Amino acid sequence: MLTIGQLAATAGVTVRTVRHYHHVGLLPEPRRDASGYRRYSAQAAVDPIRIRTLADAGVPLARIDALLHARPAEFAEAIDDIDAELRRKIDQLDENRRRIAELVHGERLVLLPEVVAVLDRMREVGISERRVRLERDAWILMQALDPQLVPQRIEEKSAALGDPETRRLLLACDRAVDWEPDDPRLGPLIDDLDAWEIEHAQEGGSEGDPAGYMTLVSSRIRESSPAWRRIIDALAHRAEQRRSSPSRPSLSPSSLSRPSLSRAAPR
Repeated sequence: MLTIGQLAATAGVTVRTVRHYHHVGLLPEPRRDASGYRRYSAQAAVDPIRIRTLADAGVPLARIDALLHARPAEFAEAIDDIDAELRRKIDQLDENRRRIAELVHGERLVLLPEVVAVLDRMREVGISERRVRLERDAWILMQALDPQLVPQRIEEKSAALGDPETRRLLLACDRAVDWEPDDPRLGPLIDDLDAWEIEHAQEGGSEGDPAGYMTLVSSRIRESSPAWRRIIDALAHRAEQRRSSPSRPSLSPSSLSRPSLSRAAPR
């Protein structure tokens, strides 16, 4: 006959584990002998070994009791079911590991490959990661709020990045991020951006902002830099003046931020 300590040592578990087996009903708890100790039989030493083996193999404790008392065919069927469940968990863990590995380039988790290519192209031409992140967030919003526009915007953005003048303006805006809002260099930059807007006023783009994502993006950009806030506000003011004056060329609301600063949005 074995004490609980001897039983635990024989089974390769701790005394606490044996007591837990008692508590959940996996292992019968013997009566105490005349000296007040619980004594375990040889069969009692076999059961915790079987329990530990099944638990180590990944079998939930809730299923072990049925397996201990199952007939051979029932046992084999139950093991097949458990194996299939473990395979499903392994597949899910492998998928989780793949997704975690992709977090190095997080945009690939939520954006189309063609959009990721646009972001990579921005990096190639020298646009800062700070600006690229704003662009990424704009694409995420577009995909969520106005997905039918995505293919057209991919084409337009790719063409814009291939245009030397547009790239020059994008890089100029990028460099202005940390300027003070009263920096004298902002005036000429705003003039250049405004001229670009006038020249490209009739190119593509739908009217307004029906899904609201451009409003969200513009707000995000304005919060990112006081200099950028001044640029956006100045361009919007000039565009409004043109719309209210028949003698001046008019810009649609959707053209307010195409390649200029607020064009961090994928338009």
